[in-house]
Amino acid sequence: MEKLTLEFAREKDGEDMLRHFRNRFYLREDEIYMDGNSLGLLSKDAEACILRVMDEWKQYGINGWEKPAKPWFYYAEEMGRAQADFFGAKPEEIVAHSSNTVNLHSMLATFFNPRPGRDKIMIDELNFPSDRYAVESHLKMRGLDPGKNLVVIKSADGRTLDEDHIISLMADDIAFILLPGVLYRSGQLIDMEKLTKAAHEKNIVIGFDCCHSAGSVQHEFDKWNVDFAFWCNYKYFNNGPGGTASVYINEKHFSKGPGMAGWQGFIKKKMFDMVQEFDPESTAGAWQIGTPHMLSMAALEGSLKLFHEAGMDNLRAKSLELTDYMMMLIDNVLAPYGFSVGTPREAERRGGHVALEHDDAIRINAALKNNGVVPDFRFPNVIRLAPIALYSSFEDVWNVVNIIRNIMDTKEYEKYSSERGTVA
Repeated sequence: MEKLTLEFAREKDGEDMLRHFRNRFYLREDEIYMDGNSLGLLSKDAEACILRVMDEWKQYGINGWEKPAKPWFYYAEEMGRAQADFFGAKPEEIVAHSSNTVNLHSMLATFFNPRPGRDKIMIDELNFPSDRYAVESHLKMRGLDPGKNLVVIKSADGRTLDEDHIISLMADDIAFILLPGVLYRSGQLIDMEKLTKAAHEKNIVIGFDCCHSAGSVQHEFDKWNVDFAFWCNYKYFNNGPGGTASVYINEKHFSKGPGMAGWQGFIKKKMFDMVQEFDPESTAGAWQIGTPHMLSMAALEGSLKLFHEAGMDNLRAKSLELTDYMMMLIDNVLAPYGFSVGTPREAERRGGHVALEHDDAIRINAALKNNGVVPDFRFPNVIRLAPIALYSSFEDVWNVVNIIRNIMDTKEYEKYSSERGTVA
C-alpha cells in the first residue's frame, strides 16, 4: 500500500506549502517533537521579539512603558487585537493577561451570580482538573456545597462528550456552564455554537476553556454569541513555558465590569491619577488585574506573526491532513500490536492531536522518549501525539509510527517501569 511507505510521506512534504515555516523554529536534529499541544517550540520570530523587549528594557528602563515603537503600556491590548481574527472576535474583546486559571477565577467572579432557584454550575468530568478546582473554590466562597451545587456531566465512553446529552442537562437551576473547547485527553472538538445556543435559550451564561483549541482550530466567538472564553498561549501559540494567557469577553458584557478588579483594568488615560474608586476600561482590558508579563507576551507577538503569515485556514487544513495520516498509519501498522485511536475521526469533531491508546502506554511512552520522540502520557492509557502544522512533517509522523512498531517488535518497552514520572 503506497500510503504506508516513507516515499509517500516525503511526497506529501514536497507538496506542503507550509513546509518553509519549519525552518523558523528551533528543532533538534536528533529529536521528533510531538508535544506541541503541551508546550510549543520556540520560534526564531519569538526569540527576536523577546530580544527586542530585553533591549528596550536595557535602553529605556521604566520609560519602556511609553518610549518603544510598541509601548509596553498598551501591549496586552495589542496582543489581544493580534489574536482577534483567530477567534472571530472584535479587537477590543480579547486581552492577553495573567494565567489560565486566574482568568477562570475572574470569569467566575464576573459571571457566576447565584440566586435562589438558579445557583448551580455545570462542568464535565473530562475537563482539565484545574478548572474544577477553581469552580469548587467559588462555590465554597459563596457558601454553596459542591456536592449539591455542582452538576458534573458524565461521559458514556470515558473519552468524549455528547452535546445532546449536555443540552438535556441544562435545567433551570443552572446559572453557569463551563466546558472545554477541545478535550485535553481524547482531542474531541466540542460544538461550541450548538451548546451556546442551547444555553442561552435557558438564559444560562456559558463559556469555554480553549487551551487545546486555541491555535489549532478557527473559532467564531462573536458569531456563536459565546459569553466568555480563556486559554493559555504556550501550547499551539508557542509563547513559552508559563507564558501569558488570554481572555475573551463578549462586548455585550463590558458594562458588567470585572468581578475581580485590579489597577491594570483601570481606564488607561486616567490610571496614573491614582484615585481610590475603580473606573474600568470599556473593553476586555478591564479584566486585567496585574502588570503585563512583557517577556512572554513578546514571544506571543513573534509567534502570532507566523500564524498571520500562514493563515489559520491553511494551518487547520494541514493539521487535519497530518492527524488523518497518523491515524491511517496507526490503523494499518500499529493496530495488530493492541493500539487504538481514542480521538474522534470526523474532522469537525477533533482538534490538533491524536490520542493513541494502549494498555502499556506508560512503558511505551518511556521507550519513545529513549528513541528521540517527545510525546506525552495521560493516565491511564493515552499517549498524546501532536503533529504541529507549523513545524511537523509527514516524514515525522511516518517515523514516529515506525519507531513505535520497532519498540513493539523488539519488546524494548519491557525494560521500563510502569510507574509514571512526576511530570508526565
